[in-house]
Amino acid sequence: MARNRARIVQAARTLVSVGGFREAQIAAVAAEAGVSTGLIYRYFPSKAELFVEVLTAAIDAEIVILRAAADAHADARDQLGAAIEAFVRRALAGPALAYAFIAEPVDPEVDAERIRGRRRFGDVFRDILRAGIERREFPTQDADVTAACIVGAFTEALVGPVAPILREKTAGPAQLVASIRQVCLRAAGVCDPAPSPRA
Repeated sequence: MARNRARIVQAARTLVSVGGFREAQIAAVAAEAGVSTGLIYRYFPSKAELFVEVLTAAIDAEIVILRAAADAHADARDQLGAAIEAFVRRALAGPALAYAFIAEPVDPEVDAERIRGRRRFGDVFRDILRAGIERREFPTQDADVTAACIVGAFTEALVGPVAPILREKTAGPAQLVASIRQVCLRAAGVCDPAPSPRA
């Protein structure tokens, strides 16, 4: 039973990663998973419940990746920058999945899970900020508010680049990653490095 459920969730995620939630219709998920539609409804009474499961699993995985990216650095400013970069780079590498998880129109239950997911992402950044404030690497501030603003900033900045109708008009990924990182670090109170003096 656990294997069947995992296959169904993985099949739905695969379809979402290609064409968003709109492409992950129950019949398509059943075909991808190699099961009947009736079996899917046995585990997930509604499509929204399946999508919530897909979203929750993806958020769990992303949080592990964000924390690992941060833990690779000792300085809180580098931790914050690395976590932001990790999220943005992964979103740009999988735009259909990112758009589905950030902005695609969905049922209210799925949108509620998306909001919970953003709060969980905020917890990662809040922890980095609090540690940095204690070590005086960041100025004193409300870490919860700053973390929420950071998540809001990078998710909003990614909507255009990952949206199907705007995707091809996006500036180069490296430039976008650097710009989003800079804005988010500024929000935390990190000053830009002084320009090097001209010879």
